[in-house]
Amino acid sequence: MRRLRPDLALLPLLAAAGFAAGGGMRLMDPLLPLLAADFGVGVAALAPVVAGFSLAYGAGQLVTGPLGDRYGKVRVAALALVLYGLGLAVSALAWDAGSMALLRTATGLVAGAVIPLAIAWIGDAVPYAERQATIGRFLTGMVMAQLLVGPLSGIVAEFAGWRASFLLLAALALGVGLLMVRRAPVEAPSGKVRGLGLSQYGVLLRAPAGRRLMGAAALDGAALFGGAFPFIGAYLIERFALSPAEAGLVVAGFGLGAFAYTRAAKRLVARLGERGLVAAGGAVLVLALLGMAAAPVWWVVALMQLPCGMAFYMFHGVLQARATEALPDARATAVSAFAMALFLGQSVGALAFGAVLHAAGYGAVFAGAALLTAGLAAWVARMPLR
Repeated sequence: MRRLRPDLALLPLLAAAGFAAGGGMRLMDPLLPLLAADFGVGVAALAPVVAGFSLAYGAGQLVTGPLGDRYGKVRVAALALVLYGLGLAVSALAWDAGSMALLRTATGLVAGAVIPLAIAWIGDAVPYAERQATIGRFLTGMVMAQLLVGPLSGIVAEFAGWRASFLLLAALALGVGLLMVRRAPVEAPSGKVRGLGLSQYGVLLRAPAGRRLMGAAALDGAALFGGAFPFIGAYLIERFALSPAEAGLVVAGFGLGAFAYTRAAKRLVARLGERGLVAAGGAVLVLALLGMAAAPVWWVVALMQLPCGMAFYMFHGVLQARATEALPDARATAVSAFAMALFLGQSVGALAFGAVLHAAGYGAVFAGAALLTAGLAAWVARMPLR
């Protein structure tokens, strides 16, 4: 299959789309107390609002990947972003916790299409040797969303109310989505894919490399997305008596490390190669997690955040790049399957490590995540591409 150089004018637009879609995950972080007060409920009653978005974000991949392969990855991502923007705007009209949960679930269903389809398009456009560095450039948008959207959402809500935060992100998503609709390139469907292409999931899972990749994605989600990372803020608050704002500033160091990776990805790939990235990233992640497990003071946890963020994307970036090559004739389906496996692992990991926390404390959570990450890194480093 012939590879074309990416349209350099389109890549920043895709990064902006990644910012808008990624921002949907962080938008609610500072808003839950405000919504609870406005709706007259406790914060715990808003758990379906958070869970609904995340579950729908992962579940929607089942359809959006095959749609991207059939009708064009950028085109489907653009339409999904427009629908996502409309969903955010309508969510600003929510009148109670139930309506907000329903609207956030519907919004998450389309938000999940944007980032995987953009990564799949990069897989079509860029030779494999350059793919991870290009994906790193694209991820700048998503990383900046993780860094900025939560704090900005809180500031906007403090001065103009929580509905204004939704409307501002909605305006960004609609603006970028409409630009993408206008500039979407023509993408012919693969000649080997018939109809919607749901059967390609079976093709992926029947291939040993596909099963290995899905297993690695699930373990990655369990150990890090669902295991270690969600508990860092609570650890800082409960173990070291930091305020939520102080804990948030500490955890922001992870985003700075991730941003550093996006700037250095090309050089890192050229210098270390895939196996070197997995080995180095995995080793630093393990050391950082063990350092957090044994931290005697809060600033030790803070020092671990930047290397942890950079090492995670070194490691995770290899898996993302391999997902783009797992099923070249249905690339969007393969990347969407990777995302679904990641979210499934995250859900299982959150439950498992929650039980570990209850039984043995935060130190055991980070030590357990370090052990699982070490095994996963060793496995991925030996894993053949095909």
